[in-house]
Parts: sequence; structure tokens; C-alpha cells
Amino acid sequence: MLAHSVFFSLHDNSPAAIDKLVAACKKYLADHPGVVFFCAGTLNKELDRAVNDRAFDVALHVVFDGKPAHDLYQTAPTHLTFIAENKDNWKQVRIFDADAESA
Repeated sequence: MLAHSVFFSLHDNSPAAIDKLVAACKKYLADHPGVVFFCAGTLNKELDRAVNDRAFDVALHVVFDGKPAHDLYQTAPTHLTFIAENKDNWKQVRIFDADAESA
């Protein structure tokens, strides 16, 4: 499997703007071929330990059944629409891709 995690920091990080991006993630990114797990959400404000990286507003996690599914997702029209409609509010986007194995 391939785990694709994306952390968005927003220019406008008001609750409404954060909710809008989470909704866009769900609308455009959840239903792609080869997705075995999808979730999108926000920074948990209660977890504020020294080891927590808190430099984001919205987190997206998609696990694909393999790299070919991930590669198709990158050029899928809905993924490109998601980017076009939301990128103006992105201050920083950090992407972490990892090979993943289940227990």
C-alpha cells in the first residue's frame, strides 16, 4: 500500500475556511479507484505536547492499494479540480508519501 498524507496551512484559517477545505477534500478526493482508506480533518487542539507538529490547519490521509492507484489519483480530473478551487488559500502544503504494510 501507499499512504499519502497531506498537511495544509491556510492563509485564512478561520473556522469557516477550515470547514470549507475539509468539505472539499471529502467531495473531490474520497472516491478514487484503489483507495482503501480516506479521512480528512483538523488539528486536534487538545494535543499540545512538545513532540506534536502543530503547523497545519487541515490534514488529509489517503491510503491507496499501491503506487499505480496513487499515480492515477494525481492526474484525476477531480483531484485537479480540488487543487484549482482551493490552492489560493494554501499558505503551505506538506506531503508525506510512505510505503505501508498492515499488521
